[in-house]
Amino acid sequence: MGELSGIAIGVTAERRAEEFIGALERHGADVRHAPTITIVPLDSDPELKAGTQALLASPIDFTVVTTGAGFRGWLDAASEWGLRDRLVTALGASRIYARGPKAVGAVRGAGLRESFSAASETNAELFGALASADVDGARVAVQLHGTPLPEHTAPLVEAGASLVELQPYRWFSPPDVTPVHQLIDASVAGELGALAFTSAPAAANFLALARSYGRYDELLAAMRGPLVVACVGPVTAAPLEAAGVETVQPERQRLGALVKLLVTELGGGRP
Repeated sequence: MGELSGIAIGVTAERRAEEFIGALERHGADVRHAPTITIVPLDSDPELKAGTQALLASPIDFTVVTTGAGFRGWLDAASEWGLRDRLVTALGASRIYARGPKAVGAVRGAGLRESFSAASETNAELFGALASADVDGARVAVQLHGTPLPEHTAPLVEAGASLVELQPYRWFSPPDVTPVHQLIDASVAGELGALAFTSAPAAANFLALARSYGRYDELLAAMRGPLVVACVGPVTAAPLEAAGVETVQPERQRLGALVKLLVTELGGGRP
């Protein structure tokens, strides 16, 4: 009997879902899996390829790396296109700003070195540091992850920077939304102990699909009630908290830490 035995947890992730689900099931959880987004394969993404080619057309002054997974995926896709060496050389000639240790690890894994790392692992610190640098007239490569970040990139443009935004892991709604509808029904019916989110797009699209399904208000009421809503970090939580949903988050933005948090929140005899 695990700490989560008899407790149902809804998981909305697509990427690394098996790893996350396996960890929860080892603690005894009954996992209800319903991916709320489908990710476009990187090496077949024409927008990412075109953006990479455009980036390589001129020298780069600054590079912003928001996620380790996104940066590695971008370089892997560039390998498929025969552009990796050129891309690494071009990025290496720039000043690299990374969001925390996972992004730093990906940068160093490519043989590059960061000029700045956001200790708080937040986009606010990352882009704030770059905005305080002299970016007027600078060409800046911004590696996004899943969604644009206009609240952080607009100040760079206002400061005179020219941005090339690369978005690995573009996404769209799943072709079959039935599992998501079932997860919404289970949430509203009080069948779940928790909902877990590992990306902002997955969280935002969960709410969007609930709205199109006609159960948005009921879902929000459930998520504001006894249902635990757990997010891997503040970026993931943002769409939910903007809708008035309180979330719990681990101190470290890692899947393992999220599993431990769920055990702590639900494992003490909670129904």
